[in-house]
Amino acid sequence: MSSRRFEGSDFVRACRGQPHGRVPVWFMRQAGRSLPEYRAVRGDGSILDAIADPDRAAEITLQPVRRYGVDAAILFSDIVVPVHAAGFGMDVVPGTGPVVERPFEARRDLDRLRPLDPGTDTPYVIETVRRAVDVLDVPLIGFAGAPFTVASYLVEGGPSRHHERTKALMLGDEALWHDLMDRLADLAIASLLSQVEAGAAAVQLFDSWAGALSPEQYRRGVAPHSARVLEAVGTTGVPRIHFGVGTGELLDQMGGCGAEVVGVDFRVPIDEARRRVGPGRALQGNLDPAVVLAGEAAACEAARAVLAANGGHPGFVFNLGHGVLPSSDPDVLARVVQLVHDEGDVRTE
Repeated sequence: MSSRRFEGSDFVRACRGQPHGRVPVWFMRQAGRSLPEYRAVRGDGSILDAIADPDRAAEITLQPVRRYGVDAAILFSDIVVPVHAAGFGMDVVPGTGPVVERPFEARRDLDRLRPLDPGTDTPYVIETVRRAVDVLDVPLIGFAGAPFTVASYLVEGGPSRHHERTKALMLGDEALWHDLMDRLADLAIASLLSQVEAGAAAVQLFDSWAGALSPEQYRRGVAPHSARVLEAVGTTGVPRIHFGVGTGELLDQMGGCGAEVVGVDFRVPIDEARRRVGPGRALQGNLDPAVVLAGEAAACEAARAVLAANGGHPGFVFNLGHGVLPSSDPDVLARVVQLVHDEGDVRTE
């Protein structure tokens, strides 16, 4: 399935900063616990079980497109799937998140990160992409976890507030750190390329926890590896989105890693983010997900503020500043989509 099928879509053209008809919108974590139809299909057990079932995973991928009328779907998967498939010993525990049976501690643990062969290790991801793209009338976004964020789970053993073990490795043994990041970059590259080959029309690199770093830590220990992932995927020609949480002080560096689009969390207004990122990059964001919980009026007012901050710039994709919260009202999100489509301004000059 060719990823070129959606080259003329509002979403892809906005990612490229090209003229298009209306402001496109999709939501991170749009296929998830906020939807009753998701809960009906998801089933019991680990989320990794649902991801490994193309029937379920494709259906969940499609649900928010039907429900909200968004301009892009995102693959139902998880950033730890490549590491899990490679046999490192990782699971996703409900209510906790990714957990590692034996955390990464020393050079010997590099041997536990073997190369990923998507056709053998994650054929279910490829099949899910193919099934979804076959019936979608909007682009599908593939994704992977950025090396730093995945490394933080491996080193910490699970979610962490301060990432102290991760930083200790990064700063205390730079050679081992870069070798680990190289291995994880290779996993992300293999996974993303397989998704694009199967039909994904764009990709997003999630560096969810990069905001825990100082600009200098990011420059030395993270940016080169994220840039290598994005450069490798750049050979496919599909738009690339680079996103992190709490990354306001890193936006200039993230803009230099090679992606066409930089995702902005809810802490930095879009106009200020554009100044920090610099010219030549589209932006994605950045409604505070918590505002949705305040109801339709508050969400619509905040959405209008995001649109105003963008000022009609064609290089803009409306999104949340992080993922949809599980307690979000789907009807409020649907109203936000309608508002963005009706009121979003796109300059044509």
